[in-house]
Amino acid sequence: MIDISTIVSGAAGQGIHTIGYMLAKTASEAGYHVFSWQEYESRIRGGSNSYRIRISDKPVNAPLGKADIFMSLDRESKAKHLPLLKTDGILVDEEERGERVITVPFSAIAQRDFGNKLFANTVAVGALTAVLGIELASLKKVISHEFAGKGGEIVSKNLSAAAEGYKLAKRDCEGRCPWTLTKREQRYYLISGNEALALGASAAGCRFMVAYPMTPSTGIITFLSKHKDELKIFTEQAEDEIAAVNMAIGASYAGARAMTASSGGGFALMVEGISLAGMTETPLVIILAQRPAPATGLPTRTEQGDLLFAINAGHGEFPKIVFAPSDPKDAFHKIVRAFNLADKYQTPAIIMTDQFLADSYFTVENFELDKMVSKSCLVNPDKIQNYKRFQLNDTGISPRLFPGQSQHLVCCDSDEHDEYGHITEDLELRKRMVEKRLKKYELLRKEMRPPEEYHISDAGAIFVSWGSSRNAVLEVVDVLRENGAKVGAIHFTELWPLPEYEFPPEKNYYTVESNATGQLGKLLRSDYGVKVKGTINRYDGLPLDQEYIRERFENG
Repeated sequence: MIDISTIVSGAAGQGIHTIGYMLAKTASEAGYHVFSWQEYESRIRGGSNSYRIRISDKPVNAPLGKADIFMSLDRESKAKHLPLLKTDGILVDEEERGERVITVPFSAIAQRDFGNKLFANTVAVGALTAVLGIELASLKKVISHEFAGKGGEIVSKNLSAAAEGYKLAKRDCEGRCPWTLTKREQRYYLISGNEALALGASAAGCRFMVAYPMTPSTGIITFLSKHKDELKIFTEQAEDEIAAVNMAIGASYAGARAMTASSGGGFALMVEGISLAGMTETPLVIILAQRPAPATGLPTRTEQGDLLFAINAGHGEFPKIVFAPSDPKDAFHKIVRAFNLADKYQTPAIIMTDQFLADSYFTVENFELDKMVSKSCLVNPDKIQNYKRFQLNDTGISPRLFPGQSQHLVCCDSDEHDEYGHITEDLELRKRMVEKRLKKYELLRKEMRPPEEYHISDAGAIFVSWGSSRNAVLEVVDVLRENGAKVGAIHFTELWPLPEYEFPPEKNYYTVESNATGQLGKLLRSDYGVKVKGTINRYDGLPLDQEYIRERFENG
């Protein structure tokens, strides 16, 4: 089996993202599964950042702690990340020499041969491609595509820079580099979580996206803006998150599928708007991209600290939907599902991601578009004689029209209202309206899909997790079972209302979460009565990986 982990590190502004992304694209072009994630500080220049790329001949959409290959572009980052290189790993360096060192002076070559140090990044990608044993042709194809818009001269120079780095590294690799990644015929999509959400929103029929930029959600609106002609979504940058959520509610009220996106601090400003959507029973999709908090916290790191916040967002009691996709493919389908259910039940739907899922790149073989159904739940005005927007009924779902759709008058108010949408102080009617809205909860609970089960039948210990940690949790189950441990996993991606589900009895349950207080564990106790034996929590801003989970499970 092929499973190679590479770390590229350096300071902000040195082009670490360019090197990592180009290498990931090259490995994908060569026909291999690729997973990559970024660790970066919230500064424009300086600090210590890293880009991790994992390459395999099978899906490995989860990070690893240790690296087989390490390259650094500055001394500070080298000192920080060099301890992560395996004892038998390969160091790629500009100056250092040694038995397990590949020496390629990227900056010197760029300045000497191309008159600009900017080409050092392309030299470095060429060197890494050679160390991995990937054919130069795969890298050349990626370079030709990525730099096509910059003109023929730039493309030519980058091809030459890559070839020079490849040549020098290949010569130094003789007898040292053990990998040969020959070209394979397989083809995959290399896509990030943010990009998958943007594409899924378009497929779901979303036609308006409004947001105020906030890491790590910003990539969604920038991707949609860049591809607005193909994806047919109008985008708008609002002056703040309060304006963004209310513009999205207004667009939805007017008949367009609409969404907004933010992180924790911006989502906090949207909470009153979420309650407004609950009272007016207006479909609303919000993407909550988590990062460490409170306040500004660590704006470029990852965490799962907002689960209970999302479930309880909005004053008062009203139904809402909370999903937490596990990877880009799941994100694509979950946002379609969010739009459909928000439309059907006329309620807010929240998609929870995090910096790890938002910014990481995954190879996806097939999005299974034939399974995707986008369905509007607006009623036919021709079949209505006396239109009551908030009509009382057994399901709690009233007929929905939008203004101007027909001759029917569509009324809406944030105050409590009667069936027509007019303000009321009738307290008995108030009671019935509350009960009408809450009726949707039981129907929604039946709509929620049960958690994924993995090797639970013979397991004595079961990891319970949610959202983006899925692949790391399933991988640690495989590793532990190979070593004789009877473990399994239960993973949630549909979290509110919690689905109807029976936890197997007489098992030891361990929650695995990227937060300090075990928020999923609290939900399991309150809604399912599950007793959690142990918790594995990570809240240092780095993503969960199988090594981290295994160490804490085995050491108690």
